Amino acid sequence: MSLGCNACGVTGCRIIDSPRERLIAILTSSLVPCNGKFPTLIALITIFFVGGRGGLLASLEGAALLLATLVLGVAGTLACSRLLSATVLKGMPSSFALELPPFRKPRVGEVVVRSVLDRTLFVLGRAVAVAAPAGAVIWLMANVTLGDASLLAHCTGFLDPFARWFGLDGVILMAFILGWPANEIVLPVMLMAYLSTGSLVEFDDLAALGQLLAQQGWTWLTAVCTMLFSLFHWPCSTTCLTIYRETGSVKWTALAVVLPTALGLGLCFVMAGAARLLGLA
Repeated sequence: MSLGCNACGVTGCRIIDSPRERLIAILTSSLVPCNGKFPTLIALITIFFVGGRGGLLASLEGAALLLATLVLGVAGTLACSRLLSATVLKGMPSSFALELPPFRKPRVGEVVVRSVLDRTLFVLGRAVAVAAPAGAVIWLMANVTLGDASLLAHCTGFLDPFARWFGLDGVILMAFILGWPANEIVLPVMLMAYLSTGSLVEFDDLAALGQLLAQQGWTWLTAVCTMLFSLFHWPCSTTCLTIYRETGSVKWTALAVVLPTALGLGLCFVMAGAARLLGLA
């Protein structure tokens, strides 16, 4: 379920009977790439690794790279689950028994109502509660100036030296921070910072987007590290609120934030360091 929305994946963990294993599943749900991460991943794969080429071969190549990215996310989920079960959530694994339920005629009306009330409105309400104030913060940072630059420009400049260690730049890292309300806005925030506009920017032409990123110093290494960090970073705001609601604990919510972020930064650091050591970047 997390492939669609990590918050829905967290609520889906309610079916797990074992409290320990339910908690492990909740903490690792954000390692599965949600629907909001796909636009960034697909755009970067198309621009930097497929090269905008058309035809069946290019499509297969892009699909294979996207599939490899998804497999990496699944591998990270399994590895972190194993780590948690061997350390902070150590315990005996519960037995698993699959019993076929009796077949009954589905009650369509009841299913639709419960789905809308228990899941759709539940998740959308939390998204709105965070998206509104977060949108105001993004607008203020882009439009309020301090000296000769906006607050957003000052923040990206401050983060830039730190981000370079991980194959990123200050704009990319700041875009992920401001993209906490929803992963879909990471790329628009990034473009807003690069172009110094006062509002979010969308690019319909991938070729033009590729030229802009190249002008900002992007290389294949920048694209790979951005994809890795897009795959593994803190959960979105709605997922964080859902994790807190399901666990009732600030500690477990914080761990759900730290775990994927540490994994993402670690992979980016290793990737960037290896590429520079081998003279590939």
